[in-house]
Parts: sequence; structure tokens; C-alpha cells
Amino acid sequence: MSAIVSTQEDFSPKFYSTYSQRYAEVAHTYLQSVYIQKSHPALTGDEALQSRLKELIPSNSKGLDAGCGAGARDVYKMVQQGYDMIGIDAISENIDTALQWHPELEKRVFVHNLCEQLPFESNSFDFVTCNAVIQHIEPEFVYKSVLPELTRIIKPGGIFQFMFKNGDGIQTLFDKDYNASRTFQLYNEQTILESLRVLGMELIQPQDEKLGGIMTFVDPKNSSHAVMFLVKQ
Repeated sequence: MSAIVSTQEDFSPKFYSTYSQRYAEVAHTYLQSVYIQKSHPALTGDEALQSRLKELIPSNSKGLDAGCGAGARDVYKMVQQGYDMIGIDAISENIDTALQWHPELEKRVFVHNLCEQLPFESNSFDFVTCNAVIQHIEPEFVYKSVLPELTRIIKPGGIFQFMFKNGDGIQTLFDKDYNASRTFQLYNEQTILESLRVLGMELIQPQDEKLGGIMTFVDPKNSSHAVMFLVKQ
């Protein structure tokens, strides 16, 4: 849940460098992590997604949180539960804050821009998560660099958890938790899914009451999101 450096000044680098400590507080208290107007009854929040992820991956799996955010909350939680997880984020203040909150992550979180080639071998990870990140990146980079690189590093049979703000165009809104206006790039979920299928990823469908398919929800900022789990063929 974090920012990637963009050529558009209002797309978040300044926001995250200014509010990294506050962002860590919001993330760790799950203040904005409750989902409303959700498409699936089990899609209650970030913790429900993480529970579903753990059902889809073997214990002790190796994972990457691409855009781990200030505080690296999810990296910390997964490591505490025995997963071999690392995190990257383009904003140096976010990584600094992560290490202040969780010094034990010193060798597990570092600065890297998702718009650049990832410093990992192909087929290196059992799972990759990328949550609320591409909303900070222009489509040109997402389709040409970000998605190909993220899928390249997932092992065959590996899992990709992917969340983004959905819709068309750009959205600007006021975020009361930071007393600031924020701007986001929106993405069409069907276009994203088709791009991922071309890259060898297949959507995991809902089974019984388990999360699956293209799921949508609205967050407390009244912003719409799409989220999906995919498996690499």
C-alpha cells in the first residue's frame, strides 16, 4: 500500500514523504482497511484478504510485497507468522519509517521503484502482493513495466494478490485522516485482467464462500477498488 515515483507531481511522492509516520499509524490500526459496499460477503477488509492469501500459499512460502508502504505492516505480519517475506517501496521515507517501527526488518525491506526492472531472478517467489500501488503510476508504466516484471518473478503455480483503485481517468479526493487532498490513477479491472492473462496469470474463481473472482469494494474515503487473486500458469 504505497507510492511509486511518478512524473505527475500530485501522484503521491510528496504525500508519502510528508506523511510516512501518519500513514504507518493509519495502516497499523487498520483505520482505512474496512471495506463497505463490497461485492463478496467475506470481503470485510485487509485482514480478510491476508487470510485468503494464506489459504492459497504453502506455509513458509517466499513472498514479496511490492509497494510495502510506510511501516511495512504486511511484511512484518507475514514474517511474524513464519513466511519468508520482503518488501520494496519507491519512497525512502516509507522504508525509513518501516525500520523505525520494525527494526527486525532491516534485511527485508529496501527502496526500489516498480517502474524499473526488479532485482530478482525469474520464478523466484511463491507469492507477490501489490495492494493500492498502481493508483500512483501512469498506465504507460503499469502495462509496459510493472505488470510484466511482477508476474515474471512469480513461480509457476505461484499466487498474485492485486488491488487497485478502479474506474476511468483520475480521481482527486479529500482524505480526512491526513487533512489533505490526494490524486489517484484509476484502472479498469477487465483491462487489467486481460493484460495479466496475456502474461500467463489466471484468475482464481470463488469457491464455496472463499474469496475469488474480480472483487470490488468502497473504502472509507468513498473510493472504489478492485482486488483479485491470480495463479501463474
